Amino acid sequence: MQENETIGVSDPTLTDEMHADSRYQEVVAFIRDVIIIVVSVLIVRTYLIAPFQISGDSMEASYHDKEFILVNKFSYADFGVFRVSDPVRGDVVILRPHAANGKEYYIKRVVGMPGDTIKFDAGEVFIKTPDKAEFVKLDEGYLSAINKGKTFLPMDIKETEFTVPDGEYFTMGDNRSNSSDSRSCFMSCSIPNSAHFVSRSNVIGKLFIDFGYVNIFGADGIIKTGELKWTHPPRLLSTPKDWIYTEL
Repeated sequence: MQENETIGVSDPTLTDEMHADSRYQEVVAFIRDVIIIVVSVLIVRTYLIAPFQISGDSMEASYHDKEFILVNKFSYADFGVFRVSDPVRGDVVILRPHAANGKEYYIKRVVGMPGDTIKFDAGEVFIKTPDKAEFVKLDEGYLSAINKGKTFLPMDIKETEFTVPDGEYFTMGDNRSNSSDSRSCFMSCSIPNSAHFVSRSNVIGKLFIDFGYVNIFGADGIIKTGELKWTHPPRLLSTPKDWIYTEL
């Protein structure tokens, strides 16, 4: 007796549908992953940390031109119902100056807090806090030797004292002879809507990590010499990103 044989028959239409469904699922999974990555990056950059590269020497000798830095935005994050914390005097911060020179961000140091009165006299900075009756000369140990005693106001600024409004800050660069900051309204106080002060909403983060700078493509760069030569070695967390004014 001949045994019955079972012959398997595939449906080509069904196979094509299965492959199409598999490709569709792969595309959906890819789009989902991209969305998750983009949203995660946006959340991190908006509320946690953000990378920047310094342009200019307004913070010399604390920070240098072209250095790469990481900024802690979470410390100053404002979620509407609550705020993590506010800038503190001595903090090195990234801010939006709304200057007319096209630069969106500046790096400066917070010197004047809300309610402070700041006075400039003979190249020195004096502060009278709301709880004190007298001005106190600041000990700015972060200033380089060529900047000590050289904090002067621009020629077109007639005032010598500034009272910081509530919710605003007076900021300056550590390179006092070459810094566009609160003394000059970040460019020129004659420009309409310019101001000596920075609002709390425009202080976006505190300097966190300094990665330094290495010239890769220059004459002394690693591409041409084969040697790693730091222009400015990384200091990571060991940077003058804050200062305590014990005299106040």
